[in-house]
Amino acid sequence: MPAPFDTLISTGSLAALIAVRDEAGAGLVIVDCRYDLAAPARGARDHEAGHVPGAVHASLDRDLSGAPDGRNGRHPLPAAAEFAATIARWGIGPGVQVVTYDDSTGAYASRLWWMLRNTGHHATAVLDGGFAKWVREGRAVEVARGTAPPEQRPPNVTPTPQRPPRSAAPFPAVTADEVAGRAAGAVLIDARSPERFRGEVEPLDRVPGHVPGAVNRHYMTNLAEDGTFRPAAELRAAFEALLAGGLPADAIVMCGSGVTACHNLLAMEVAGLPGARLYAGSWSEWCADPARPTATAPSRPPRS
Repeated sequence: MPAPFDTLISTGSLAALIAVRDEAGAGLVIVDCRYDLAAPARGARDHEAGHVPGAVHASLDRDLSGAPDGRNGRHPLPAAAEFAATIARWGIGPGVQVVTYDDSTGAYASRLWWMLRNTGHHATAVLDGGFAKWVREGRAVEVARGTAPPEQRPPNVTPTPQRPPRSAAPFPAVTADEVAGRAAGAVLIDARSPERFRGEVEPLDRVPGHVPGAVNRHYMTNLAEDGTFRPAAELRAAFEALLAGGLPADAIVMCGSGVTACHNLLAMEVAGLPGARLYAGSWSEWCADPARPTATAPSRPPRS
């Protein structure tokens, strides 16, 4: 195996890793994170219809989230022991390279990327361009056989018992209270679309708007037209402008439910600006408490 991939991996590099895995049984786990907010079962169906060879499927609801209670956001983080059991079932352990992917943008794949880094498993990379690019290039696609469950581990991987994620994580999640009490220099970056951030539309949560003082960086702006991430230098310039002289470690990222915010965390890592923290509950948790302040912004500058 070459040096571990820890941010992005190209389709060509993944194809090379698969060839090594198939020939020598080297440690590689590929996780298909495809998901649709409007149709939660679609990701598993798409996986069964065709996936990167040897990939297992991760459900955002079942595997990458805990149980929502109406106050902790739409996709709260799972308990550490539950997540440890999940990744052990997939065969993720020391020395294993993990590659995550979804349809194209990497939004759901980035959630798993962040969660694995939180356990200390840094040999984790998101497939740049996702399954869409893989298919466009005519690369091999595997169809699920029989009735085997989608979480069945891939061939040539022996499951390794996992310890629960460490309490001192590289990118620790922050609480709503920490967001409310953040220091003046702590930039809060919201990954939702501009119209949701401004409060013009809100298709998922009961209150429109954003946390007062937040700035907007729609996660889709991290991508070029072909669905791959923009060059590191371009990403660095964009995020440095948002940081306005502050340190990445002082930044907090959020979105609607702690998923697409991880895309901004990945983009910052690619840009050489590591250390920002995730507000996992994000807007869906924040707006669930009517005592927390909210803000909206006009769609166009007011007239003078």
